[in-house]
Amino acid sequence: MPHVTPTDLSAPVVVIGAGIVGTALADEFVARGARNVTVIDQGPLYKTGGSSSHAPGFVFQTSGSRTMCQLAQRTLNKLDGLELDGKPLVNRVGGLELASTQGQLQELQRRYGFARAWGVPAELLDAEQTVRLWPGLDVTQILGSLHTPTDGVVFSARAVEYQARRAEAGGAEFLGLTRAVDVEAEDGRVTGVVVEDATTGEGRRTIPAEVVIAAGGIWGHPLGSFGGLRLPMHPMEHGFAWTAPVPELSGRNMDGEPLAEDEPGRPVVRHQGSGLYFREFGNRIGIGAYEHGPLPVRPEDLTDTAHLLDSGEEPAKRGFSLEDFEYCRSEVARVLPAIEHLPLQDPFNGVFSFTPDGGPMLGPSPELKGFWAAQAIWVTQSAGCAEVVARWILDGDPGMDTHGLDLNRFDPAMLSDEWIRGRASENYDEVYDVHFSHQATTITRGLKTSPFHTRIQDAGGVFTEANGWERPLWHEKNAALFSDPQFRSRPAKAFGAAAGASSALHDPAADADPDAPVPVAVPRRDAWDQVNWSPIAAAEAWATRNRVAVYDMTSLTRYRVRGAGATEWLESLNSNKIGKSVGAVTYSLMLDGKGGILSDVTVTRLAGEEYMIGANGPLDLDRLTSLLPASGTVTLDDITTSTCCIGLWGPRARDVLAPLTEGDISHEGLTYFRSARIRVAGVPVLALRVSYVGELGWELYTQAAHGLRLWDQIMAAGAEHGIVPAGRAAFSSLRLEKGYRAWGSDMTREDTPQDAGLAFAVRPEKEGGFIGRDALNAQPSRGRRLVAFGMRLDSGRPESGSPVLARGDDAVAGWVTSADFGYVTGQIIGLAWVPAGLSDPGTPLGIMRFGRVLDAEVLAEPVYDPGMGRIRR
Repeated sequence: MPHVTPTDLSAPVVVIGAGIVGTALADEFVARGARNVTVIDQGPLYKTGGSSSHAPGFVFQTSGSRTMCQLAQRTLNKLDGLELDGKPLVNRVGGLELASTQGQLQELQRRYGFARAWGVPAELLDAEQTVRLWPGLDVTQILGSLHTPTDGVVFSARAVEYQARRAEAGGAEFLGLTRAVDVEAEDGRVTGVVVEDATTGEGRRTIPAEVVIAAGGIWGHPLGSFGGLRLPMHPMEHGFAWTAPVPELSGRNMDGEPLAEDEPGRPVVRHQGSGLYFREFGNRIGIGAYEHGPLPVRPEDLTDTAHLLDSGEEPAKRGFSLEDFEYCRSEVARVLPAIEHLPLQDPFNGVFSFTPDGGPMLGPSPELKGFWAAQAIWVTQSAGCAEVVARWILDGDPGMDTHGLDLNRFDPAMLSDEWIRGRASENYDEVYDVHFSHQATTITRGLKTSPFHTRIQDAGGVFTEANGWERPLWHEKNAALFSDPQFRSRPAKAFGAAAGASSALHDPAADADPDAPVPVAVPRRDAWDQVNWSPIAAAEAWATRNRVAVYDMTSLTRYRVRGAGATEWLESLNSNKIGKSVGAVTYSLMLDGKGGILSDVTVTRLAGEEYMIGANGPLDLDRLTSLLPASGTVTLDDITTSTCCIGLWGPRARDVLAPLTEGDISHEGLTYFRSARIRVAGVPVLALRVSYVGELGWELYTQAAHGLRLWDQIMAAGAEHGIVPAGRAAFSSLRLEKGYRAWGSDMTREDTPQDAGLAFAVRPEKEGGFIGRDALNAQPSRGRRLVAFGMRLDSGRPESGSPVLARGDDAVAGWVTSADFGYVTGQIIGLAWVPAGLSDPGTPLGIMRFGRVLDAEVLAEPVYDPGMGRIRR
């Protein structure tokens, strides 16, 4: 994300869009003291014809994403208890998710864990309990359910009007039937919004603005272009209909009180296995269908305000397609027989925005200062997102982790019409699907491949995708390792009573002889953990620990920084000392003004004022670009796609590389965390002595044109040493055994270096300081710690977001950030956030997996090779 400085409260702000997001933004700005806020919409106030005008409004807070859950919680908490003309904005009637198969029930058990982890009240019910809560459901069609009593319905039209009225009372101005046609700018900064009468196209004028926020819902794609943005979002149709009055519904709630015609008296029901939801509307049932093929709408085909005024047809409501709805209707009738023979009333296809990953599009434009987007936001997260954007603009800090919300999180090179439409359609199709680890998109694959991609395919590579890059998980040909006479397996580690009081695991890697063979445990996985996995991952881990393996690391993001003042600039952005001798490699953190971790990077000094940065993705590039010195003396180039990288790791790595190079790659000649320019089989290579898997080796960088030769020569030289290509499944396990953190999953801007176990990467005393230093000095800890934990290997791998409890206590204390099978350490191993009081090694924990609390304990780090003998030799 670009760096943001706080905005003065007197600065003129224009919000484009008066739906539930735009009105919430105005309300938030006024509440914080902003004195010059204007909201415009092409439609009539306050029912403008967008998605907010017809949204069903149900809010299920539970999500695998902590951030998305927090946004939903904030939305309900803000609107709860408020009334418009005596009618509530929210009815916390609860949510009820049904399961009809064992697989669906297991998914609800997983979601129960997410709810517990994020503080959403929840309970798992059996079939009889479910029917008692929602009379009329067919008990024979239900195995169980997840009940979340604080979920509910937001009456979106009321919420729009209420927040608009309150903002107006605080000084905001709302202009209906006013269309934004362009944004004016000067010196790269917004100066105003050009508007016209939406009904006549006349009366063009400019509204002054220093901040413009595009909050136009389904019209977001063209609005984003005003600020130089290509927003990856697409309008999609979604079938919805009401039934005729249901005789079995009395139009009263469970306490016998009468319901308004749009009001529910029982929990909103979601049936993920059938891709549908339904809720009471007085004595009728409203049904929404996701179990039909995606129906994308071209943005240019959305009708305008003139059409709304002439015909009364809302642009976000389109013709109903009965053939796409029939399956959904029959599935509702299966679990709610009372509606089986009732006709549908007032059906339509509602239009909503979908993105490639289901997240909103928030943040500043890197192309035009002062232009912001608050797009692709549903009612569920509406007020929460508005709060984040208002804080971000006015304070310069969003107040929470936004890496999954930031509009700049996608590589611009991927944003073709085909990709946006395809990924949005896929996301629509998978709204209610179960999502597994390493689940990859099937849309527009092969956008980015390394020079050795075909060699990996030849080895039987099974690929996943990350930000457009094809990355192998494992290689089918490596199944032959199980027949290798030197392959050794080990027993799993015992935990709990079977382990006695000891939390230590004797590990050959900790012996005085770093060449001692390292056996691996090959676990038996349950059906859930077998998805997108193969035991070959354990074999590739064994090969890495005992012999040597090559990893395709080309997808690692890397930038080149050079020019007069490059060192001084990088020092100001990094927590660690950067200006070391040429050849030094430094692990460092980039922090926000409050000391939170915005990214972790490796910085290699290539020459006096030239560096290579190993970063985390597009957000880093946008932020660094926005912070470049105004003098223009420092340049920043993304060199990721023009170069490639091979990770060569394992105890025999030096035996493979040494015959191919005249460079000194001995331990003394190229020590740990140093780099050197060498030639490998004639190929010019930048060799970094670093390892994310905890073994001897290097990251080897070269130009993409040389990549295939480099791969082939290394594989040929390594044949006598048993070299194999290894994939991300083994990589994930190995890095957790070593305790290495992954930014974005293990730590974010909500965490400090000390809490994340990364205080070693901070040099508060360094000359000149760095962003976030003063905040860290004032508050180095926020009271929680990221710890390593271990569990029995046969416990199964807990998901990211699984609740962590103190042993014997039902209260949730923290959550898992990442976990995997530790093939070498013989246990499930992972990282989790817990209170500082539960962070000591040996502390017993409980970790919930599918509703069951399993024994775990805090482990001393690193679990594997604590003496670093294998990596530094």
